[in-house]
Amino acid sequence: MIDINYELYKVFYHVASTLNFSEASKQLYISQSAVSQSIKTLERKLDQTLFIRSTKKVQLTPEGEILMRHVEPAMNLIQKGETQLLDAASTGGQIRIGASDTICRYFLIPYLERFHKAFPGAHIKVINQTSMKCAELLRNGLVDLTVVNFPNNHLGTTTSVMRIKKFRDVFIAGNTFQKLKGETLTFSQLLKYPILMLDKNSTTNEFLHQVFQQHQLDLVPEIELTSNDLLIDLARIGLGIAFVPDYCIFPDSEDVFILHTKEELPERELAIAYNEHLPLSRASMEFLSYFRDKTC
Repeated sequence: MIDINYELYKVFYHVASTLNFSEASKQLYISQSAVSQSIKTLERKLDQTLFIRSTKKVQLTPEGEILMRHVEPAMNLIQKGETQLLDAASTGGQIRIGASDTICRYFLIPYLERFHKAFPGAHIKVINQTSMKCAELLRNGLVDLTVVNFPNNHLGTTTSVMRIKKFRDVFIAGNTFQKLKGETLTFSQLLKYPILMLDKNSTTNEFLHQVFQQHQLDLVPEIELTSNDLLIDLARIGLGIAFVPDYCIFPDSEDVFILHTKEELPERELAIAYNEHLPLSRASMEFLSYFRDKTC
């Protein structure tokens, strides 16, 4: 095993993150020459070239990219440990939550408001990504908790999952498709119309494709977007039939309506997940407690 000072990996991480020796020196509060010397020392100890340097830019070599894939999660875990130590000594603390725009807007806001009122000094950081990306953020230690669609094949084996809300996905249409109101359509009949849905980087997209494949149907959507709100807006103006969670649709909506299907769509759930092998901050534990009496 090579004996390499942690500070060398720290310098490597900042240079690899910024691809700029000058910027790394500013972040580390050391001279640029000290940064360069540290990288040279690390390369010598590893007997590998980690960066391609030119007058215009800095790039990671393939060996540097391999090292960065291991150093980045380690640095994130160290930073999380430092944060939790500071949290233990403070009155507020910090909580980092990953969730999609839809889950934030239609589900999480009341809980965030409750937490903020109870702990006004706590720092709340919400990172908006798809449920698929949120699982990755949790796996890499970039969030403490994540609220995601479930089932979610992207959650790791070290993840503890608390299922907190059941929901069904629905097909909706605007008044342009008024003739379909009250009708019961098969999935095959639905495919005669333009389908609007979330893009391939979402668990919802995976889910609907799997459902249609189970019925030996090839789903080719007309439009794929990253926002359920945009899908609802496009359905409202008649661009097609949108596939969205039922909790996004209010009962008194006049400009969109839910389509009835012959085949029943499987029920899904919202779940809050965390890494069971990492200690949770007091703020995260408190936020989790809001959902213990809501488990499905």
